[in-house]
Amino acid sequence: MTVKQRTNRKSPGSTNAVPRSDTRNGSERESARSGIRIDWRRIITRMLMMTAIMVAVYFSKANKTVQFAKQDEEIGKKFVEISCSEDYAEELRQFRGCTPRKCGRMVSDSLIKPGEVAALRNIAERGLALGGSSGGASILDLHSGALSQGNAFVNIYKLETSRKIFTGEDFKIYSHVKGKIQHAIADHFGIDKGQLYLTHPTFFSRITSAPPKTIHDEYWHPHVDKETYESFHYTSLLYLTDYGQEFEGGRFVFIDKDSNKTVEPRRGRVSAFTSGSENLHYVEQVTRGTRSEKLQCTMLFSLPTPHAALLLSDDLGDSGNQVVILSSSPFVFSILTN
Repeated sequence: MTVKQRTNRKSPGSTNAVPRSDTRNGSERESARSGIRIDWRRIITRMLMMTAIMVAVYFSKANKTVQFAKQDEEIGKKFVEISCSEDYAEELRQFRGCTPRKCGRMVSDSLIKPGEVAALRNIAERGLALGGSSGGASILDLHSGALSQGNAFVNIYKLETSRKIFTGEDFKIYSHVKGKIQHAIADHFGIDKGQLYLTHPTFFSRITSAPPKTIHDEYWHPHVDKETYESFHYTSLLYLTDYGQEFEGGRFVFIDKDSNKTVEPRRGRVSAFTSGSENLHYVEQVTRGTRSEKLQCTMLFSLPTPHAALLLSDDLGDSGNQVVILSSSPFVFSILTN
């Protein structure tokens, strides 16, 4: 029996095929078997692009700025009501007649007369002329006598050059303006006027574009007034100069979730708001000015607490070095300079 061997004969012109390795990953091979090809690189790229767009939109909204009060518009009264922070509302419930009907912020250009604004500016300039911070922010507290001088503070009433610098008429105007703003805050926020007091510190301030020398010169950091000073319940500011005409920068900025709201200083403009965390804010750095001064009068008010002080005496200016502290509401006069 003959066994025949089979041999593989090559066809003319034929060659051996070189095996090709499959470089596709498992998901691509599976997709290929099912007849669908998925480009994962393109999908991942698009997802990254969408994420980047969402982040950009979020931060653009967060940094959006809305003008709440412009310098070139005269506002009779403008306000916005916002929800009180829980800690702020809870504290105010301790005071009879002081539970706020609402929290928020208010602006008015008709409350203080031009002559009163001019008088306050004159008082501030006379006092601050006797001192001045080496950095960008100077203060003058008429109640304690604190005056910035270099990197420290002195008592203006103990300076030889300060004798008779303030008159009884100066303090009458000061007290009268305080009373008008106090009444406006009580009326707007639904508080018993008899339960609202001026507190300390109460001061004029001048802010310049000079570089800071101490932490007190860094006024531009976001903050909540009530966290800075426990006695504050209502904050108000009276501007004594004009943004864009006498200085640049120095705008007041409320930080809200949807956008920032700005108040541009205008001579005679009063801005008042509740001092809780519902009104987180900061002040822009003053950059330059035509007269190198931005004047602002900030008044802070409080409800009856151990921080309460006596009402300002009408004859304070004639009482020598004896200074009477005001009632318990935060009252601040600020002068911002460039």
